[in-house]
Amino acid sequence: MDFKKNILLSFKWILICSLIGLFSGSASAFFLMSLEWATHIRNHNIWLIWFLPVGGLLIGLLYHYYGKDVVKGNNLLLEEYENPQKTIPLKMAPFVLLGTIITHLFGGSAGREGTAVQMGGAIADQFSRIFKLDATDRKTLLILGISSGFAAVFGTPLAGAIFALEVVYFCKISLKSCILSFIVAYFAHYTVGLWPVHHTHYSIPLIPELNLENLLWVIPVSALFGLAAMLFSRSTHFWGRLFSKTISYPPLRPYTGGIIFAVVVYYFGATKFIGLGVHSIVEAFSIPSNNYDFLLKILFTGFTLGAGFKGGEVTPLFFVGATLGSALSGYVPLPIALLAGMGFVAVFSGATHTPIACTIMGIELFGIESAVFIALACFIAYISSGSVGIYHSQTVGGVKHQLYEKFKRNKLDDF
Repeated sequence: MDFKKNILLSFKWILICSLIGLFSGSASAFFLMSLEWATHIRNHNIWLIWFLPVGGLLIGLLYHYYGKDVVKGNNLLLEEYENPQKTIPLKMAPFVLLGTIITHLFGGSAGREGTAVQMGGAIADQFSRIFKLDATDRKTLLILGISSGFAAVFGTPLAGAIFALEVVYFCKISLKSCILSFIVAYFAHYTVGLWPVHHTHYSIPLIPELNLENLLWVIPVSALFGLAAMLFSRSTHFWGRLFSKTISYPPLRPYTGGIIFAVVVYYFGATKFIGLGVHSIVEAFSIPSNNYDFLLKILFTGFTLGAGFKGGEVTPLFFVGATLGSALSGYVPLPIALLAGMGFVAVFSGATHTPIACTIMGIELFGIESAVFIALACFIAYISSGSVGIYHSQTVGGVKHQLYEKFKRNKLDDF
């Protein structure tokens, strides 16, 4: 009887994974195609930047009057995982999709991971009602939603599966959730492959020798990546607090932010720092970036998201890391593509507290040959990026948590 019950239970969860992968993967594919369309239109009509305030007002009004229960975005998913209360409203998916397309069409500086993850989480959580799942199984569903959304939007199923597990803190996760996270990531990944969607390819053509000198260079470079991640996280939170304190009516925050952003971008010719910035990321692997590129991307993205526009943080984090690594190639005797690739995933690792997922992502994107350099960069950046990440509702545990808690206690004892 137990055997038959286990077979039926396994079939149920595989069915759930396939459905989440199909719907989440298709939603992400549609989103990527829409984003490509919006980027193409904007690049050929830069005057659209002047409509950013109007777009911001539309986003603000939409969320203020109809989406207050989903405005927290990724943080809502993490809060529901920690303390399951009620099903994530399905409207989160179309709201964040529309908000992100508007942001990119009119020139805001944002990413795409947050959108895909929110769509995946909202879609996945609907199955808690269909299959009448309890709070524990709802946690599994949220992991599956995050996994499918991340895997679909970046074309990295292994990293997507591990990111979903790591971002909610590994030690609290059941073996069932771990296995299902991998299954749904591949369902979503292959679903995207059925659509006319193409992921950006990166490469590190030259890997230096694994000697002591080269590895010693990795340490300070990776620490800088961690500090960049810290600056990015704190910048986003700073602008969010500033807009909340100074503008009481939420819809006016992105409207006001859009006016300031449009004026700065147009009159300073800062179009390099709007949108995803994929072209600049690819270029960073072969041409040294300006020393200030990563700082301006941090400023522009933090301002955009802090003002209330929609989108993700991860692709801007890729931009920050790749351009910082590329700029460092003028001072560090390591290949430019390797430094850009290390920064690409290391800054992401520091800002999301997910060094394992980011290491796997680096291997999926750049190849196993760079694994040692990538892993060192991700873990050093993770340790050196501080205790605050881009997701304020994220539980930070493990060695990093213990290290920073001990540091805080010592500071209090000294005081």
